[in-house]
Amino acid sequence: MAKESMKARERKRRKLVEKYAEKRARLKAEGDYEGLQKLPKNASPVRLHNRCQLTGRPKGYMRQFGISRINFREMANKGLIPGIKKASW
Repeated sequence: MAKESMKARERKRRKLVEKYAEKRARLKAEGDYEGLQKLPKNASPVRLHNRCQLTGRPKGYMRQFGISRINFREMANKGLIPGIKKASW
């Protein structure tokens, strides 16, 4: 499990990115790079990091499902993810 502070920091960044997205796009279209520099650092979408929705794990993230590979495997084995079954041949 990730620390709660790390999860909170990521949520805060995501909120900032959403807040400044429109302004950032407008400044970028105008070519106003000085205006972009004045925006908060965490308002840049590049600073976001995908995390598992269940545990907050930053590595082994599966974008299609929004969870880590470990949780994906557990849930798939329990049959909690529709359309997914263990491959065997």
